[in-house]
Amino acid sequence: MENQALIQMATQVRRDIVRMVHGAASGHPGGSLGCADLLTLLYFEEMQLNPDQFDMNGTDEDLFFLSNGHISPVWYSVLSRRGYFPVEELATFRKLNTRLQGHPATEEGLPGIRIASGSLGQGLSAAIGAAQVKKLNGESTWVFSLHGDGELQEGQIWEAAMYAPHHGVDNLISFVDCNGQQIDGSTDDVMNLGDLAGKWAAFNWHVLTCDGHDFDALRNAIAKAKSNRGSGRPTVVLMKTEMGKGVDFMEGTHEWHGIAPNDDQLESALAQLQSSHADY
Repeated sequence: MENQALIQMATQVRRDIVRMVHGAASGHPGGSLGCADLLTLLYFEEMQLNPDQFDMNGTDEDLFFLSNGHISPVWYSVLSRRGYFPVEELATFRKLNTRLQGHPATEEGLPGIRIASGSLGQGLSAAIGAAQVKKLNGESTWVFSLHGDGELQEGQIWEAAMYAPHHGVDNLISFVDCNGQQIDGSTDDVMNLGDLAGKWAAFNWHVLTCDGHDFDALRNAIAKAKSNRGSGRPTVVLMKTEMGKGVDFMEGTHEWHGIAPNDDQLESALAQLQSSHADY
């Protein structure tokens, strides 16, 4: 897709996010808004997908794992806009008997979702397992995962980070949403993450950094990561983003990690998020 088309779609995704969280009067808008550009690029340009014939195995398809599952609104929006399920279903987010639970789940069979997620720290292990299966099956496809920077305070992340290069999992590209915020404040205040690039490099990962709101920068990072295949090393992309991106009163603060906008705030947000795709 051309950049302008991606920008318009990402703006529509952001409209979906604020509407969904407002409609449920709960949810996590901040991180969802910040990751809209990455997921739009992955699902509408980068990933090899088959939305019309979704199955749990994903053979000969690229796979995506959302480890920080609380930002489910952005994933649900992108999945629906990509054709996995009707856009109208977004209005059921966090409602009784919905398939669109607050954290992604599998028991209701929502297309596009292959694991339940949201218990932070587990998604990297799942992604590594899927990537190993693809290597064993001789596939040329890729596995992508997304993690919050605050999530890296979980110990299981670093166990998985040690495991992947030891087993030559070089068909995995993991993104870290480096917005510097988590539910209780800034990551610097809650538990300083220090030199993340140095940490991942010490675990023998190929480390890249990029602007998570720049489609060309994201493309270049993915291309560099793919060129690393055959090295036996996975790639992590430390993606600088702004929590609440696109809505001025949500940007750059942890306060919008997990609260919903009221009616006036929704109106203000939608006024800022103008898109030629806007149909919801």
